[in-house]
Amino acid sequence: MKKIPILMYHNIAPAPRSKRLSSLYVHPHSFAWQMRLLSLLGYKGLAIHDLVPYLRGEKEGKVVGISFDDGYLDNYTEALPVLQKFGFTASCYLVSGLLGRSNLWAVGQDVQESPLMSTPQVRSWLDAGMSIGSHTHSHAHLCRIEPTLAAREIEESKAFLETSFQCPISDFCYPYGEFDAETIRLVRDAGYSTAVTTQRLRAKVGDDLHTLPRVHVTRRVTPPLFLAKLLTGYEDKHREAHA
Repeated sequence: MKKIPILMYHNIAPAPRSKRLSSLYVHPHSFAWQMRLLSLLGYKGLAIHDLVPYLRGEKEGKVVGISFDDGYLDNYTEALPVLQKFGFTASCYLVSGLLGRSNLWAVGQDVQESPLMSTPQVRSWLDAGMSIGSHTHSHAHLCRIEPTLAAREIEESKAFLETSFQCPISDFCYPYGEFDAETIRLVRDAGYSTAVTTQRLRAKVGDDLHTLPRVHVTRRVTPPLFLAKLLTGYEDKHREAHA
């Protein structure tokens, strides 16, 4: 079965020292060579909604999904110009209640505070041909709260983003990689067409579009490792989740 990697990024910035989750930072220079390598290999980088026809087997081609969790400002300042250079599209999953603020969900957890994209910056992201999706309204632990509260987080984020940016929001990302059968049902019922997880696998044609796995890209990924994650079963052997 043909494998379709969906790359998962967070911050595109130098990693902070002695901070929890610093491995999730990818230096801008590293991101640039990763996108260049994809292009040299003949891959087309696509936002998740652009990837759906390939995941359904309706289209064929050498494609890779590109996704960013949380909506950090550096996705806009550092990643966007590189994506545009190579003619790629990408999805950014936004925490709708924190636009223009910072990653407040991580306060007190030894995680560096990082600014998030503002409403005007998200509009520029969209104007550049990129895509956005929902990462809930407050980056909630959906499996730890009452289903009514989880439904509100999922539904209100979609409604808020659609109203704010006048575009359909069909893609979702589970905060902290946490999901269960009830969460999946809530996401489907809210009208999302896809949802990505932090499960470490390359996607394939016929996968459940509401539990899509991804390829983790961290600051420790070297060119040989990046190639292994794309082209071999390396990533398929790992299943641990990141926040």
